[in-house]
Amino acid sequence: MSTSPTETIVEPAREVAVESKDGSDMSITHTMDFGFIPIPKRLRYDPEKPFHFGLLLNASFGFASTLLDWKRAHNVNDCSFIVANLYYCQPLLSSSILRVSNVGITLIFALLVVEFSHSFNVTYDEVSRIPTLVQAGYAIGLLLISPLGDLVRRRQLVLLLVLMSMTLTIALAITSNLQVFEAISFLIGAVTVTPQILMPLAADLAAPERRAAALSVVLSGLMLGVLIARVLAGVIGNFASWRIVYYMSIGVQCFVLAGAYLLLPDYPAKNRDLTYWQILYSMAKYAVTEPLVVQTALMNIASSACFTAFWVTLTFLLGGPPYYYSTLVIGLFGLVGMLGVLVGPFTGRLIDRLIPWYATLVATILLLVFAAVQVAAGGINVAAVIIACFGMDVARQMQQVSLSTAIFSISASARARLNAILILSLFIGQVMGTSVGTEVFVQHGWRACAVLMMALYGFGFCVLLLRGPHCPRSRWFGYEGGFEARKKLVADKVNECVGDSQAGQNSLEVAPASDTPGSITRNDKEANEVDRLAAKEPATAV
Repeated sequence: MSTSPTETIVEPAREVAVESKDGSDMSITHTMDFGFIPIPKRLRYDPEKPFHFGLLLNASFGFASTLLDWKRAHNVNDCSFIVANLYYCQPLLSSSILRVSNVGITLIFALLVVEFSHSFNVTYDEVSRIPTLVQAGYAIGLLLISPLGDLVRRRQLVLLLVLMSMTLTIALAITSNLQVFEAISFLIGAVTVTPQILMPLAADLAAPERRAAALSVVLSGLMLGVLIARVLAGVIGNFASWRIVYYMSIGVQCFVLAGAYLLLPDYPAKNRDLTYWQILYSMAKYAVTEPLVVQTALMNIASSACFTAFWVTLTFLLGGPPYYYSTLVIGLFGLVGMLGVLVGPFTGRLIDRLIPWYATLVATILLLVFAAVQVAAGGINVAAVIIACFGMDVARQMQQVSLSTAIFSISASARARLNAILILSLFIGQVMGTSVGTEVFVQHGWRACAVLMMALYGFGFCVLLLRGPHCPRSRWFGYEGGFEARKKLVADKVNECVGDSQAGQNSLEVAPASDTPGSITRNDKEANEVDRLAAKEPATAV
């Protein structure tokens, strides 16, 4: 076994596990899921033949995200078919739907919770707790379950989460007790974090030169799930019992479970030398001591807040003067957002050619421009609203993918934890945008709300400018390293430096030519060692 610093440290073993220096599980080839379910041979991990993360597998990740977030959108109304699982109940709860589309969460506020209140024979106030419980469960799942992607085998984790979600949905569809329904809704929210397991896994499997494109496909699936869940749940709820929506969700999740078993590769576990509590502790340390993580979280909170405020107050704007549109017409604006989502994979290809900082800069400027369009004419001409809807969806998704690409470059062994921090910051922004945006709109009108959005985007723009495109990882401020925007040129320079002195200081999402999917290089080994000692040593950020 070679021990060259830049050589892959994942090595094949069939029966005997030989732990690598970072404590990873890279030396084991598993043949069974959960000890008794055979893994298809083509999906078993072989370090000598890395998995090809092609279009089919990438699309299946996005499709699964759509279906699973669709179930979350069924209970609250958002994401992809997996995330949709959380949102079906929102259209069923409300005759006035307020769509909040982001990394996968559409919050729908119930004004008339007729369907559920009649079914359970309770008051509207009691039923209105359901969306809150689902979102609370989702937050708990992000915090406590999604970091497990850095500790256990992702294939088994995904299969288990989908199976649990499907089982809980069966109970949800047949129960006639509101308290049981609420408890199960909370648990469904907690286990519907599968898309947040798939995002870091996609980053691990994809080649470095197409990582952003892979992430954009998964993220597009999440956002489509939100839109699809809202439309299907609303239509079915108008013509049949609300339970039909959950029965449909059970079928969808069976399909996803079968697809995951047949398509999801068995990627080795990481950080086997860390405990669960050390994983959580190191995640907390990343959130407060890593400059790029803090910068990304602040930008994400600001952008998510104003993006959420836009979609929440859009219903108020279009339902009042001068438009007076019906709920059906307002709902069709979600199709404009869907077109924006479909553009996402193309922007991912562009991001792959750029240093992530520049892609984030372009996306943030575009968000400011489209927010300015809303400020100028959002309450005057519907064309301005359509332009803002489409433009903000495209720009926000571009910003989200570029931020994810940048943050995943920090440590290959900590991508699940880094993604959890990113999504939690997004979640915080959504809560802020919902409450503050609604209050400002009601008290001061649409233009004041649009100005607030511009101010938040401006704040994110200022935060981005604090650190340059090549600022060293340990620096909180500065523009060291120049201004080169093209990834290929930077990669060539890095390879020259590595050839001379092996000084790959990796503040960029740039991998040497030897970096292939499924491999861990010297820089990753150093990051793994930091993770292993995370619970023992104080931060040393400059």
